[in-house]
Amino acid sequence: MFKNHPKGLLGAALSNMGERFGFYIMMAILVLFLSAKFGLSGTHATIIYSVFYFCIYAFAFIGGLIADKTRNYKGTIMIGLILMAIGYLMISIPTGTPVPAEKFVLYLLITCFGLFTIAFGNGLFKGNLQAVVGQMYDNENYRHMRDSGFQWFYMFINVGAVFSPLAAVGIRNWWVQKHGFVYNSDLPRLCHEYLTSGESMQGFESFQTLAEASGQGSLNIAEFTNQYLNVFSTGFHYAFAIAIGAMLISMAIYLSNRKGFPDPAKKEKAVGVQAGEMTLAEVRQRIYALFAVFAVVIFFWFSFHQNGVTLTFFARDYTDLSAINIDLGFTKIVGAEIFQSINPLFVILLTPLIIALFSWLRSKGIEPSTPKKIAIGMFIAAAAFAVMSLGSLGLPTFNEVKEMGALENAARVTPWLLIGTYFILTVAELFISPLGISFVSKVAPPKLQGMMQGLWLCATAIGNQLLFIGAIFYESIPIWATWAIFIAVCLMSMTLMLVMLKWLERVSK
Repeated sequence: MFKNHPKGLLGAALSNMGERFGFYIMMAILVLFLSAKFGLSGTHATIIYSVFYFCIYAFAFIGGLIADKTRNYKGTIMIGLILMAIGYLMISIPTGTPVPAEKFVLYLLITCFGLFTIAFGNGLFKGNLQAVVGQMYDNENYRHMRDSGFQWFYMFINVGAVFSPLAAVGIRNWWVQKHGFVYNSDLPRLCHEYLTSGESMQGFESFQTLAEASGQGSLNIAEFTNQYLNVFSTGFHYAFAIAIGAMLISMAIYLSNRKGFPDPAKKEKAVGVQAGEMTLAEVRQRIYALFAVFAVVIFFWFSFHQNGVTLTFFARDYTDLSAINIDLGFTKIVGAEIFQSINPLFVILLTPLIIALFSWLRSKGIEPSTPKKIAIGMFIAAAAFAVMSLGSLGLPTFNEVKEMGALENAARVTPWLLIGTYFILTVAELFISPLGISFVSKVAPPKLQGMMQGLWLCATAIGNQLLFIGAIFYESIPIWATWAIFIAVCLMSMTLMLVMLKWLERVSK
């Protein structure tokens, strides 16, 4: 598998597993936690989510500047790991729910500061580790394996991501079950509506029925509302805590492999500063090409990272979750969050097949260039949202669902709609994300590796900042039309890549 690849590749990938573990926990539960804990609407929760994910990637630029300036990539990466662990600790400490009005701002600020700490640590860590991997392939013996190297790297960092949503859901549901309640994805929203409107809330009778089925027992409806929200939110806090353990494991792996990673500062002393080998015109052309690609992929990430917001809301509001109930005895693995395990699982399963496909095409002399692969990925992403749009035809709008209280299971769609969509989206991701990172490491001037990897992540950040637009559409227009918007966005990105294709291929040679 790693034949003809640098020895440090596996160690770097495994060092990244803890970051991915925590990243997918956040992707799976953050908007649902914010809604359950603070009673935020989908749009307001998504604004915080999108700012958080913007910061994760935007801070990678700052991390890249620090590492490029100090030439201390390894130390910057280690500080990032420590900060991420501290951030997860901050948001894992339970506080009372429903949140009292006088403490609402304080608790929300504590949560946001914890998220900021995670994001800043991730910024120091993520882009710089990618830069270190790129430096492994600067050696003449490995350059031809750069694309496949980043694909293997991308596959292994997703191993932790497969299990993190399942672990988070398992812990949250175990805590709910331990306190005599039954998990129901609609109840946190309905509980907050009851706290706001009382028995005059829309769908009150539906709320009463769900409360009775979820362990109301001798509790009156007001007592049930307070206790259910507190237990449900505390389970989320404990779910965040497991990311701390994953970060500690990543630290141990990183420290044990650190000496085997390349050190650009030592390399420059031995062979001279490589940036001087390029003319100023060549450096400019490379930077222009990178910025062009960065601008295009913004729209892909705006669409792809809907998996943490509108696709998660769709799983909660429109998908028959009872069809994927896994009963472990002490807990049940059921919830909208578990769909976040599907994408990394497909990354692991499909990466060897995609690499084999590209290898076969290479042997025939017809392998697409990296920019062309990215354009193909955009088309595949459009196809994924086309599946969602077709599968959503005839569903009521979100406001109609709120008026009913919640959809009956019989009126919900099969989980296979989301599973099939995630399958296609993952194929698109494998054509874009690891190959985009490879493209950056190949084209970026040597002295700007960390900064350019950071700017690649900044493009992702801008796409993430736009995620709230998807939530606005989700709550205001027909569901099928929401997905149609992302079809158009992905096709526009593909077209722009194809227009620039020859220029990008020339610059990247």
